[in-house]
Amino acid sequence: MEPTNEPADPVAKGVLATARQSWKDLFVWKQRIVVTNAYGETTAEWARPAALRNPISLLAQLSGRDWLFFLVGFAAWTADAFDFHALSIQQVKLAAYYNISKTDVSTAITLTLLLRSIGAAAFGLAGDRWGRKWPMVFNMIILGVLQIATIYSSTFQQFLAVRALFGLFMGGVYGNAIAMALENSPVDARGLMSGILQQGYSFGYVCAACANLGVGGSDDSWKTVFWIAAGLSIGVGIIRCFFPESQQFIEAKKAGKAQGHASEFWRETRIMMRQEWKMCIYCVILMTWFNYYSHTSQDSYTTFMLTEKELDNSGASRASILMKVGACVGGTIIGYLSQWFGRRRSIVVAALVSGFLIPAWILPQGERSLSVTGFFMQFFVQGAWGVIPIHLNELSPPAFRSSFPGLTYQLGNMISSPSAQIVNAISESHFVTSASGHRVDAYGSTMGIATAIIAIGIAVTTAFGPEKRGREFEKTKPAGMNLVQEGKRLDDLEAAPTPSAGRRGSSEQKSQVQQLEASSDNLPGSEK
Repeated sequence: MEPTNEPADPVAKGVLATARQSWKDLFVWKQRIVVTNAYGETTAEWARPAALRNPISLLAQLSGRDWLFFLVGFAAWTADAFDFHALSIQQVKLAAYYNISKTDVSTAITLTLLLRSIGAAAFGLAGDRWGRKWPMVFNMIILGVLQIATIYSSTFQQFLAVRALFGLFMGGVYGNAIAMALENSPVDARGLMSGILQQGYSFGYVCAACANLGVGGSDDSWKTVFWIAAGLSIGVGIIRCFFPESQQFIEAKKAGKAQGHASEFWRETRIMMRQEWKMCIYCVILMTWFNYYSHTSQDSYTTFMLTEKELDNSGASRASILMKVGACVGGTIIGYLSQWFGRRRSIVVAALVSGFLIPAWILPQGERSLSVTGFFMQFFVQGAWGVIPIHLNELSPPAFRSSFPGLTYQLGNMISSPSAQIVNAISESHFVTSASGHRVDAYGSTMGIATAIIAIGIAVTTAFGPEKRGREFEKTKPAGMNLVQEGKRLDDLEAAPTPSAGRRGSSEQKSQVQQLEASSDNLPGSEK
C-alpha cells in the first residue's frame, strides 16, 4: 500500500455504520487505513494499492526458510484435503460396499465437518501458545492412524464412529498450516502465496481423484485410496519433525518471554474474545457461506456425473481432475490479483461470475463438455477461496493467527456440515430424465439452485464486511505476551503498544507508522 497523506473520514463505529462505510469503500479504488504516530494517536487516511508486480519477483522475495515453512504448510493442507476427499469422491463405492444409500454415506461427511471445530479450537490455541511445530506433528500422525482405522471398520456404525473422531483431528490442520505458511511471507507476496496455499485443498482433491482413477471402480477399491491418504498424513507429520519452529514465532516469544505464562495466555484469550466477538461472528458467517459454496459445488459432483450424466468411473474421475485443475489455477490467479484489486472486490466478482456459469456447468452432456465447464466453474469458486487464507489472517487478532482463522473456518464448516447430505437427500427424492431416457436422481438442478443462492450470499456478506489488506503481523508478540508492557498489566489488547510505536518523545521525534487497518476496523467489534 502506498500512503497518499490524503485525509479520510474516521473509521465508522457500530455494525450498521461500518457496513454502510464498507459498501461505499468497495467502489473507491483507494483504501481507508488507520495511521498511528509515536504518541499512539490515530487518524484515517487513504492509501493507494501498489501496482501489480511480476509474480516471479514476488516468489523470489521468499528466502529458503520462508519457502520451507510455506511448503510444509501447503503439504499439510494438501494431505488434509486428500483425507477428506478420499471419502467424498467414493460415495458410490462405499454405498455399494456397506449396502446403504448415498445419503447414508454422506452422514460420515456431516459428522466429520461437524466435529472439526473442536479440533480447530484445541490445536489452534496450542499453536498460538506453544508454536506451530509439535501440534501439527501430533495432528498429522493421528490423522494417518485414523485413516487406517477407517479401513478396518467392518460395519458402517464403526465407520461412522471413526470418521467422527477423524473430524476432531482434521479440524486442527487449517489454522496452524496457514499461520505457519503465511506469517513468514513478505507483505507484497501474501496475496499470491494465499492463492497458492489455498489450492493445497484443490490439489488434495486432484490427488485423491487420481488415486480413485488408478484403483478402478470395484466396491472395495476405496480402501487403497485410504491407505494412500494415511501414508500422506503420517509422512507430512514425520517430515515436520525435522524442520524448525516458525522463526517469527521464536523471535516474538523471545521478545516477550518474561510475560509468557499460562495465566497471561488465558487472560489475553478472554480479553480477545470480549473485544473481537463481533469479528468472530462475522468470520463464522462468511466461512459458513464459503464452506457451503465448496461442498455443495464439488462433494457430489462426481456422483452427479456417474448418475445423471451416466459416465463411467474413469470418465467421471478424469472430469473431476480437470475441474480441480481449474480450481488450482483460479485460486492462484485471483489470490494474486487480490493484492492489487482488493480482497473483497476479488471475492465478490468471483462469486458473481460463478453464479452466471451455473447453467453451463450442469447442462452439458459428455465427458469433454463437463470437463471444460467444470474447469471454469471451479476456477471462480476456488478463485474466491484463494483470497480466504490471507483475508482471514488479516482480519484475525494478530496474536491469534493460528486459533482465530482455524476456529472460525471450522465453525463455518460445522454449520455447513449437512451440505452433502442435503444435496443427496433432495436429489434422491427428485428425478429427471437422462439423455439415455432413464429416470435418474436430480443432482444437477439441486446443486445448481443451491450454488446460485450461496454465491449471492457470499457476494452480499463480503460487500458489507471488513478488509484489512496489508496488515502487519510482525508487530505483535505471541498470545499471552501482549498484556504486560514495561511492568504494567493492561486490560485492552488495543492498548498494547507494538515495537514500532515507541515511547512518548518530543514533537521532532514524532513519526507515523502505517498500520494498514481496514475501513471496518470496528466491525466487527474491536472496542477502543
